[in-house]
This record gives sequence, C-alpha cells and structure tokens, in this order.
Amino acid sequence: MYSGDDSSQSCAVCRFLRSFAFSAIGAAIVGYGVLGLGASRDNAIIAAAMGALAAVVLTSRKSR
Repeated sequence: MYSGDDSSQSCAVCRFLRSFAFSAIGAAIVGYGVLGLGASRDNAIIAAAMGALAAVVLTSRKSR
C-alpha cells in the first residue's frame, strides 16, 4: 500500500478511512449537541449530516 516515495502523501485507503473516521466524529458531536440543545430527532439527523460534511471538509483543507 505504501510506496515509500513521499511520506507526506497517504494511500487512498488511508485517506478513505481517515475521512470516514472524521465524518463519524463530526456527526456524533454535532448530532448529539443539537439533541442536547432540545432539537427534534429529524433536525438532529440533518445537523449530523452537516457536521459530518464539515469535519471532512475541514480536515481535507488542513492537510493541503
């Protein structure tokens, strides 16, 4: 999987797993945070999806 050419670049599987982990973390934080603030389950699901997207976008921008 790792070619050894450049240590700053990661393999496609590693990038996928990293984005999957950050999306799960972002969704959990935002979704449960919105539920804790008293929102309905429907709104919490939408907020969790936005949190997952935001977490992936922020981490991908940071690595560039």
